[in-house]
Amino acid sequence: MDSAGQGVAARTLAVEGLTEAEEEELRAELTKVEEEIVTLRQVLAAKERHCGELKRRLGLSALGGLKQNLSRSWHDVQVSNAYKKTQETLSQAGQKTSAALSTVGSAISRKLGDMRNSATFKSFEDRVGTIKSKVVGDRENSADNLPSATGNGDQPLSDPAPF
Repeated sequence: MDSAGQGVAARTLAVEGLTEAEEEELRAELTKVEEEIVTLRQVLAAKERHCGELKRRLGLSALGGLKQNLSRSWHDVQVSNAYKKTQETLSQAGQKTSAALSTVGSAISRKLGDMRNSATFKSFEDRVGTIKSKVVGDRENSADNLPSATGNGDQPLSDPAPF
């Protein structure tokens, strides 16, 4: 079969059950509908331009419309049952967590207080105090050889080496 014969065979299969007059009528209607679609698109584009011009003259911007839409959407979310239930659940969870942390904090504080009053800690504290008094005592004895912290002494303060 040549290409013209294949086209006729395909056309015959596609329009099987239609008379030639019905096929022509459908094709005419299809052309008319396609032309109407093009016309409607042109009218819609003109209406959109006119709408944009009206909004511009009224001082309404796309950003303002977007802001209004977002605000309305957020309000809708906030009044929804799902949001209210979630908010309530999270609030309860926050309260329970806060109470638990408070209890843990109190327990730790109590344990540290108990530990500080223990004999072991007192012995450790005494040893640290003794070491501190020895170190501070040594510094006080040699303080005469150190330059004044205010810089009022006879000797200038040396510039420490940079790190």
